[in-house]
Amino acid sequence: MTAPAGSSPSPPARGETPVNLAELTTMRVGGPADRVLEARSAEELVRSALGLWAEGEEWLLIGGGSNTIVCDEGFPGAVLLVRNEGVERVVDPELPETTVRLRVQAGQDWDGLVAACVERGWSGIEALSGIPGRAGAAPIQNIGAYGTELGDVLHSIEFLDEASGEVLRLPASELELGYRHSSIKAGRAGVVLSIDLLLDAHPDQENPMSAPVGYGQLADALGITIGQRVSLRELRRTVLRLRASKGMVLDTGDHDSWSAGSFFTNPIVTERFARELPANAPRFPLAGDEPAPAVTTFEELAAGLPLRLPEAAGERRVKLSAAWLIEHAGIEKGFRLPGSGAAISSKHTLAITNRGAATAADVAQLARYVVQRVQSEFGVILVPEPNLYGLEL
Repeated sequence: MTAPAGSSPSPPARGETPVNLAELTTMRVGGPADRVLEARSAEELVRSALGLWAEGEEWLLIGGGSNTIVCDEGFPGAVLLVRNEGVERVVDPELPETTVRLRVQAGQDWDGLVAACVERGWSGIEALSGIPGRAGAAPIQNIGAYGTELGDVLHSIEFLDEASGEVLRLPASELELGYRHSSIKAGRAGVVLSIDLLLDAHPDQENPMSAPVGYGQLADALGITIGQRVSLRELRRTVLRLRASKGMVLDTGDHDSWSAGSFFTNPIVTERFARELPANAPRFPLAGDEPAPAVTTFEELAAGLPLRLPEAAGERRVKLSAAWLIEHAGIEKGFRLPGSGAAISSKHTLAITNRGAATAADVAQLARYVVQRVQSEFGVILVPEPNLYGLEL
């Protein structure tokens, strides 16, 4: 859902100009913010955040707006726009010559970064082509697609910690990265200022090769087997084509792309629970997964995860397909509730879309309906992937 030049949501004028959140998000819904601040450098980002925290004002951080949905009443506080851009190569004598360490400012367009790396023959993030938003949001969500996650290449982040007010360099190992999860998403408050990535420099600059392809759908589209490599440029083109076929490349003329991408995460359940589902329900073992703990944290309950029962402790977990669950709960592509401006994408059942005049309430109503149908049919509670403000499912 990365936008072609000139088609991304328009930012407000610099300063504190009132603006509707619909203008700053790819779902294009949401009411006004009390004020909007732009930070075009890391220093401005630090200064603005510290000022908001000192005032005790409600605040909301927005990068590309692709993972944020705000209610129609708006946001009762300040919106801080992350607009610090820049990419530099970091000299690190501890790394081999074939490894490139990049420092990427939080406001850098993610897909633009991927495109630049592909052109330079640096592999590691090419399967993440077309993912919307800015680089600073990538570690919070641990973005992933087609068998690759940011955690595979993340070295560290520069982080302004709200609790201490200090700028910290946090290694990736301290971020508790998991499937669409990090310690920041789980509640560690602060602002990502920049991220450091470790990429591989391919010796053949004429035809640099990708990392090994690890996802079946992508391998099939490329006509190869899992584990093989292809041209970096070919892989990027194929990923963008696959995403576009699902309405995941932003196009102002295609309402299927007026969305927040995948609206629900793929549920992770115990193997025992998965055995109770229909035999044809897709299930994917989690590689290297540790047995599920017996205790459910308050953060997990707040995120909508089900309470773990003691007898489930020690069981391995599997990932289900949220799209399959939605479709087999009777919700088809293009489904729309009567009178609603929101609908399931006509290309992909995992996306809720704005058909041109949707309200945030329309989006939430449809999402609640999907959750209820899947829970009623399969006993699985879907968890939304976007950040919701002033909305409840």
